[in-house]
Amino acid sequence: MIVEKQVPLQPHNTFGIVARALHLARIRTEADIAALRADPQWSELTASTPPFVLGGGSNLVITGDVRPLVLKVEIMGRRLIEATDKGWLVEAGAGENWHTFVQWTLEQGWPGLENMALIPGTVGAAPVQNIGAYGVELQDRFHSLDAVDLHTGEPFTLKAAQCGFGYRDSVFKHAPADGRSLGLAGRALITRVRFWLPKPWKPVLGYADLERRMAETGQHAPDARTLFDWVVDIRRAKLPDPAVIGNAGSFFKNPTVTPEQCADIIAREPRVVHYPMPDGTVKLAAGWLIDACGWKGRGVGNAGVYEKQALVLVNRGGATGGEVMTLAGAIQTSVYERFGIRLEPEPVVI
Repeated sequence: MIVEKQVPLQPHNTFGIVARALHLARIRTEADIAALRADPQWSELTASTPPFVLGGGSNLVITGDVRPLVLKVEIMGRRLIEATDKGWLVEAGAGENWHTFVQWTLEQGWPGLENMALIPGTVGAAPVQNIGAYGVELQDRFHSLDAVDLHTGEPFTLKAAQCGFGYRDSVFKHAPADGRSLGLAGRALITRVRFWLPKPWKPVLGYADLERRMAETGQHAPDARTLFDWVVDIRRAKLPDPAVIGNAGSFFKNPTVTPEQCADIIAREPRVVHYPMPDGTVKLAAGWLIDACGWKGRGVGNAGVYEKQALVLVNRGGATGGEVMTLAGAIQTSVYERFGIRLEPEPVVI
């Protein structure tokens, strides 16, 4: 196990922020974690400061050089574990690219993940954020995962009920001090994730963009590959390619409010985009709220709000993490002053 020093992190975060990891270890097998723990130099370092687990860097804002030991997860591999008349059980290494994995499952004839096409990041990071798009969340297709306890070195497996999934949330984002019985922030490194893709496959089509595409094409019963292609086209039209314009995708969570709060906002802003939820709450489109406050196209320093989608903050060239967070704070203030709603950022800030 070789621990690299002074490693540039600009290629490892989709915002393209310039920073360095003082120490970085590439985790390609579970044995690499054991080797690190067995080395007194690195076990002593991580005893005082928990390591920072890095996947694809697509949900990350770096505000300076990273002093904790960075564990860059690069565990690969994809396989079908089981196929029955009820569905397919599929597994992927935590370092696999998420979109490539989704594409691969469809190529094998195993549909179910197509609504989450083109979400940036790695498979291992997907449960942490409980990623989702166009009516499907990871928890809807999740079966189980393997991980290693970074404190003890012991491997463990979690089923869905143990992951505490919520809207862009899981136990991996919370420390035990949060009051949860299984807070795992800073403690767990996910190594492999398994997905249950049910038969018979049924398309999820409830979002306006997909309904619009059905109307345009006349295809009201699209197959999984068609739905995949639609999602890819829609996302590419709305969101900037991180390889061209640095960004972390959707920067804020869509807030949920009570029906009474929503009615109050509608009385003042009849065009507000909102979606009734199964639990009786109402989800508001954070991008619409930000746009209504006049932020689209504006910025702070070299950080800006994307001209085509106000929910996305971008690096216009040379932006620092400080500029990104200053812009995010200004947006939060504007939205709160106008709508009385506090927007919550999605990315991890380090």
